[in-house]
Amino acid sequence: MIRQFLVWLQDQLGKGAGDTAQSWSQDLLGSLNFWGLIEGTHLLSLMLFAGTILFVDLRLLGFTLQRTPVSVVSRRILPLTLAGFGLMVVTGLALFYAKPLFYYHNIWFRAKLLFLVLALINIVIFHLRAHRNQDAWDKMPRPPTATRVLAALSLLSWLLVITMGRFMAYSWFDCGKPIPHWVNVVQECQASEHGAVDAADIAAIGGKAP
Repeated sequence: MIRQFLVWLQDQLGKGAGDTAQSWSQDLLGSLNFWGLIEGTHLLSLMLFAGTILFVDLRLLGFTLQRTPVSVVSRRILPLTLAGFGLMVVTGLALFYAKPLFYYHNIWFRAKLLFLVLALINIVIFHLRAHRNQDAWDKMPRPPTATRVLAALSLLSWLLVITMGRFMAYSWFDCGKPIPHWVNVVQECQASEHGAVDAADIAAIGGKAP
């Protein structure tokens, strides 16, 4: 059902009459400069977001700015973090809209979404637990252990989100190529236009993928 919606989104939405007519998604992907502008903006907003998150998490870990209260660091940096996150989400959705089926059948994209959800859950836990008692440790050079653990998980989660996003540029596990069976299953290659090719089956018969 999800794939059917993405097929409509990519191939039908906004498509005019005529054999050469393209959908809005196809127009966006084929644009000469707009696609590059969106992709570049996405990377810059990611740098802004990740950079500001890094400053806050390092302070929470007690590695930097130990004489500056956590509340001061957060108050000065949070607006930039929110701006970076908002722009990153908008441009990320635009990039997804241009190639929804590619991302849907991409294991790195699915892993990125998983780690993104974990990162957001970590933020919720921080604000419900650690942030509630911030007044007690706001000026401490090293906040309590629980807070430092959440900060470390934040850094790890966002690092994995960025890493998975970077791996999406590589075609190591594209559907239609000889890849491990479990990868075919995870990214639903059987339902893709390229189909599923099991690397183990190809190796067993000593042949090549069709």
